[in-house]
Amino acid sequence: MDASTSPAAAAPDPAPGPPPGPPPAPAPPSRLRRLAVPAGVLAAVVGAFGYVAAVDPNEPGHYPVCPMLRFTGMFCPGCGGLRSAHAFAHGDLATALGANAPAVAGYVVFAVVWLVWAVRAARGRPMRIALAPGYWWAVGAVLVVFSVVRNLPFGSALAP
Repeated sequence: MDASTSPAAAAPDPAPGPPPGPPPAPAPPSRLRRLAVPAGVLAAVVGAFGYVAAVDPNEPGHYPVCPMLRFTGMFCPGCGGLRSAHAFAHGDLATALGANAPAVAGYVVFAVVWLVWAVRAARGRPMRIALAPGYWWAVGAVLVVFSVVRNLPFGSALAP
């Protein structure tokens, strides 16, 4: 009998250990770990608002001038956003809306989305925002109309 037909070569010894199969699923992350990213984002936003609240954008020299305003003399959709954030952080909603109303709407939308994100993260559910392209086009159209109107004489009330 040669080595290729010997009984020892025909049946290899099974390896000791667990039977082959899929590896065990990892343990789900803890609630604290799931809330780490939403908490970090909130900390960054609170820090930014805190800085803008402490350093008044109405005083010249603290922040750079909007490049569009500097080179064209026209207000972009973001012009007045820092003044709006400063007033919003100080609780002056009327001044914040007067400086940049879409920015205030953005603060509110951010707060709602962040709250939903944090609740879903605490419950272990993923956050998905799937808006149809039409919604994004509508937001863009509103910002374009806002920019055009605030630069026309009859829309001067929207200028910062």
